[in-house]
Amino acid sequence: MALPELRKAPSGPRASFGARLVAAIIDGLVVGVVSTSLLALLGPVGQGLGVLVSLGYYTYLEGSPSGQTVGKRAMGIRVVSFANSGPLGHGPAAVRWIGRFLSAIPLGLGYFWMLWDTEKQTWHDKLAGSVVVPVSDFPVSVWPG
Repeated sequence: MALPELRKAPSGPRASFGARLVAAIIDGLVVGVVSTSLLALLGPVGQGLGVLVSLGYYTYLEGSPSGQTVGKRAMGIRVVSFANSGPLGHGPAAVRWIGRFLSAIPLGLGYFWMLWDTEKQTWHDKLAGSVVVPVSDFPVSVWPG
């Protein structure tokens, strides 16, 4: 009996680690400036609002038809559903946001996972059923969508 052949390439075009990293830095700056401002103005209440701003930012933008945050737009990448390459939707986008914390806990291992994963998915991609793809292969008609 022959063993099944292991697939070594993703099932479609995927965004590079570098593009995803730069997009994450840009988004971190956007959310960080707002969150820090809220914390400075409102103290502990501002910190809670900063968490809600982060949740809203990622859930709304990644769950929109464009699947792009400000950073992803700048880097020419977007989040889509792994199942059908369509918009992720707001529910899975919220799951993806929560999954970011799980990806970060073990020294960021969940983020680096895409470097050896066949489909180039991080842990939060796997939890949400998403992949990050280049806009050149998956065009965006309107932003934020």
